[in-house]
Amino acid sequence: MDVDRLLPTPEAADLLALAREIADKELAPRVDAHEAAETYPEGLFATLGRAGLLGLAYPEEHGGGGQPYEVYLQVLEELAARWAAVAVATSVHTLACHPLYAFGTAEQKERWLPGMLEGRRIGGYSLSEPQAGSDAASLSCKAEATADGTAYRITGTKAWITHGGKADFYSLFARTGAGNRGVSCFLAPGATEGLSFGKPERKMGLQAVPTTSAYWDGALVDADRRIGSEGQGLQIAFSALDSGRLGIAACATGVAQAALSAAVAYANERTTFGRKIIDHQGLGFLLADMAAAVDAARATYLDAARRRDLGRPFSRQASAAKLIATDAAMKVTTDAVQVLGGYGYTRDFPVERYMREAKIMQIFEGTNQIQRLVISRGLITAEK
Repeated sequence: MDVDRLLPTPEAADLLALAREIADKELAPRVDAHEAAETYPEGLFATLGRAGLLGLAYPEEHGGGGQPYEVYLQVLEELAARWAAVAVATSVHTLACHPLYAFGTAEQKERWLPGMLEGRRIGGYSLSEPQAGSDAASLSCKAEATADGTAYRITGTKAWITHGGKADFYSLFARTGAGNRGVSCFLAPGATEGLSFGKPERKMGLQAVPTTSAYWDGALVDADRRIGSEGQGLQIAFSALDSGRLGIAACATGVAQAALSAAVAYANERTTFGRKIIDHQGLGFLLADMAAAVDAARATYLDAARRRDLGRPFSRQASAAKLIATDAAMKVTTDAVQVLGGYGYTRDFPVERYMREAKIMQIFEGTNQIQRLVISRGLITAEK
């Protein structure tokens, strides 16, 4: 699983080596037990924070790691190759930090951002609602300013929150007016009177980190926790999602790489008809296709990340990376189960878990059908 990588600096190479070491020592030994029992890995995100892995893509002056996005994503891939739920939660935390970093005032950033980027406070992203998933503009959770203007009263239901009930803060999007310009963003504390969470969803995969609904029953959020101006919420939300899609692309690539590595290892050990099964051309070609899919997925997310690092438009490339990487992960993990045969269908080997984990990656951060819509619209715009 030690993939040869082209990294921009020796510092980045050292950082990736550290990430691999932590992933091997802290994630790999714990993943099976926690996923099987659906128990949260208490203390693990604090460990990642102390190692500096939860704020890599943000500037050092705010407590981040000061790393290019292409480096952060490769670290994320390494985490996902050991434990996808932890990597996805790390990606969501990075996503949740974006509104404050990109749209917060200097005072807000000085007050809250260092604790977030240093991993002392873990975040969730609260945009979706039961009736508003891909169509974020139709959200209905309300934020009404109090008479004295010191707070907003939040009422409504949010859904599909990674780290729901466990996060210290949520980047919350709620309606302060009508239409697309009637949504605002708030940095809401996780411990807020009037905020409660539903039971964790019973998921196919990623079971160790909860995904929940949140119920806002007239909860008060201080007005100084509004990020950006009133009505700027959808702009803030969508500005973060392109980067979030790259995070999921990296996670999907990590899962696919883990499945490929497991399949190759098994094919080099298992024998039939007096030969290792990897030496049978039919299986060898299947593994070759799997390897090509993983390489292609990694190349597409790195291309988009490098565009982002250069300050160039990358929205279409981010959608393409998310589409290609997650479809590849679904195909590669399914093929890995096939390589292992009956053993692949049992929980004695990890490939069945990889297959379950890959499926959700085609759905969240915008379904792959939505990614095709984004890509096609980008092509139309480019022609005008």
